[in-house]
Amino acid sequence: MKVQKQSLLNSIKLLGLLSASLVSINTSAFSLEGLNPMEQGLAIANEIDKRENGFGDFTASMNMQLFNRNGDMVSRRISVSTLETDGDGDKSLSVFEDPADVKGTKSLTFSHGLKPDDQWLYLPALKRVKRISSKNKSGPFMGSEFAFEDIGSQEVNKYTYKLLKEESINGEDAYVVERTPAYKHSGYTRQISWIDKSEFRVQKVEFYDRKNALLKTLIYKDYKQYLGKYWRASLMEMSNQQTKKRTNLVWSNYKFKTGIKARDFNKNSLAK
Repeated sequence: MKVQKQSLLNSIKLLGLLSASLVSINTSAFSLEGLNPMEQGLAIANEIDKRENGFGDFTASMNMQLFNRNGDMVSRRISVSTLETDGDGDKSLSVFEDPADVKGTKSLTFSHGLKPDDQWLYLPALKRVKRISSKNKSGPFMGSEFAFEDIGSQEVNKYTYKLLKEESINGEDAYVVERTPAYKHSGYTRQISWIDKSEFRVQKVEFYDRKNALLKTLIYKDYKQYLGKYWRASLMEMSNQQTKKRTNLVWSNYKFKTGIKARDFNKNSLAK
C-alpha cells in the first residue's frame, strides 16, 4: 500500500512539473495581443533580434554578382568574417579575393545603434585606408546596389517600426512591417519588410528613397539553418527599380564559432 501511495505521489509531482512546463512554454510564446501597430512592429523586430543572438562569430564565402541593365554580369569573390559583441553591434570584415582589379580591397564595419557605424575601406591601389563618412553611408558599396548602410548589422534601435498588415509571401504567412531610419543621413525615408511568422526570417524588403519613391527591392532565397537555430539566406537579390541594375550575393561555406577575436578586426592592420 505504501508503494502504491508513493507511486501515486510521484505521478502527481510529475504531472505538476509537466503542467508547469506547459505554462512556461505558453507564457513565453510570441504574442502581439493588446499592442498598437508601432508596439507590434517593435515587438517583431525584437523577436528577430532575440532569435539571432548568441551566434558568437562566423566566417563565410560570398560571390558578389553585379548585373547592368542589359543583364551583363561581373563577379567578385569575397571572404567575410563577423564577430558578435556584447552591448554593441557586430564587427564585420570583408576581403575581396578576385578579380585582380579589386583583389586585396578590405571593408571593415563596426555597427552601432543610433551612433553612426564606423566603416573603413582599404584600397590597395592607393595603399591607404579611407574612412567612410556618416554622410556617405547611402553611397554604393563597391559599385553594387547595396549601400554602405545596408551592410552593417541591423540593430533594433536604428529604426522605428510599425506593423502595416499580415499577408502571405512565398507560401508563408508573414508580417508586413514598416521601419523608418532613426539615424541621420540615411538614403531611405522608409523600408517595408515581409517577415515570415514561422521562423521570423526576412523574405523581402522594399527601400524607398528620399523622395519616398520605391528605389530597391531585396529578396532573400534558399534559407538554411545552422547550429539548429540560426537561419541564413544562401541568395540575396537586390534590384534597383530605377536604374534596372541588380546585385546578387551568393553565400556559402558558413562556419560558426570559429574563435576569431576582436583583435582580428583592427583598422590599423587593414593595410597589412
